[in-house]
Amino acid sequence: MSISTILLAAGQGTRMNSDLPKVLHRIAGAPLVAHALRVANMLDPARMIVVTGFGADAVARAVAWHAPQAEIVHQPEQRGTAHAVAQAAPLLADFDGDAVVLYGDTPFVSAETLERLQAARCDFDLVVLGFEAADPARYGRLVMAGDSLQRIVEFKDATTEERAITLCNSGVVCAQAQVLFDLVERVENNNAAGEYYLTDIVALARAQGLRAGVVCCDQAETLGINTRTELAEAEATFQARARANALENGVTLSAPDTVIFAIDTEIGRDAIIGPHVVFGPGVTIESGAEVRAFCDLEGCHISRGAVVGPFARLRPGAELAEDVRVGNFVEIKNAVVDEGAKINHLSYVGDAHVGEHANIGAGTVTCNYDGVFKHRTEIGARAFIGSDTMLVAPVRVGAGAMTASGSVVTRDVPDGAMAIGRARQDNKPGLATRLFDRLRALKSAAQKEQS
Repeated sequence: MSISTILLAAGQGTRMNSDLPKVLHRIAGAPLVAHALRVANMLDPARMIVVTGFGADAVARAVAWHAPQAEIVHQPEQRGTAHAVAQAAPLLADFDGDAVVLYGDTPFVSAETLERLQAARCDFDLVVLGFEAADPARYGRLVMAGDSLQRIVEFKDATTEERAITLCNSGVVCAQAQVLFDLVERVENNNAAGEYYLTDIVALARAQGLRAGVVCCDQAETLGINTRTELAEAEATFQARARANALENGVTLSAPDTVIFAIDTEIGRDAIIGPHVVFGPGVTIESGAEVRAFCDLEGCHISRGAVVGPFARLRPGAELAEDVRVGNFVEIKNAVVDEGAKINHLSYVGDAHVGEHANIGAGTVTCNYDGVFKHRTEIGARAFIGSDTMLVAPVRVGAGAMTASGSVVTRDVPDGAMAIGRARQDNKPGLATRLFDRLRALKSAAQKEQS
């Protein structure tokens, strides 16, 4: 049976104490809603509906970036979870498959759990995802009779006996879409908050003779984020899992607890990652590459045998071919570096193409921005760029060409040529001695005057 997902992302998250919508706070370099969309995608849904509310425009932009296929529906007034789900009804009016309700602030539900949730629909009309809580605290309790779910009781409404129940509600539910919307339409708001609670659909389903059941998962999967403390805990949870997965997949992490992964970091087997490496989104590293300590990487690709760092920064669009060497305090942005090229220290290479086995000397800068436009630099195969060369783009240095150290290169350099673009040196005999004598005399006079 086909499935659609309804992702609730309308809340403000007042306990975050932030002007930012809760689902736009970040874990692993991506907003919470991006993680929730990844959860939804694991179901391979026919339709993906996202319900926005507070900060709707910003949330919609984030959704469009991370899941362009998602459809947005706005909840102008936040009147509870059942009311939020109801906003999706018009979009799914003709959909005859199942609908799964997910949450924009719950990023860790696993694919295996979703598969079990879906499979349980063979036995139940309505399936709720639950968990055994180490500390049930103020979670809603799942009241069972055998394997049948009778109702969900909120903590504040629970009896002493019901509060002793440790099986708790995650909020995730699955049902045939039209059954779900029919139940949601029947929910009332006769409670202290005046809100329409999705949890009420269980009792309504039972009253209609429908079967309700529970699928259980580990509590860590249901972690919802409501405070900055919980956000930090979620970040730690993500990083611990990412490090464990990398190690299990054959990646060497010399100091695992210091490496920070992004939501989509991809690292091949036998790659080596040194201490204090930070991955932003969009990084892929092939097998056998090495990233040394204190590197910052984002939106880049590092090929087999390449060595990066220590203290290097690769920005979006950096493409390193096999056996490239990028050393300390080098920054590369929107540049392709071909096989075997070396950029070993203290250089900036942006909007450029560096040919195979070229050597970029220390202190080289591709001057790519004129204050309005970006311009490209082309460096040919086996070119040698002398230290402290300023390459003023647009400019091309030909294959096998060379630039003299300290040059400012403003014109193309033909293949095999040498460019010298610096002022002629003029030595003034004795001038340094006379200048120092004068300065020391001035300093001595000033000290006497002060005393």
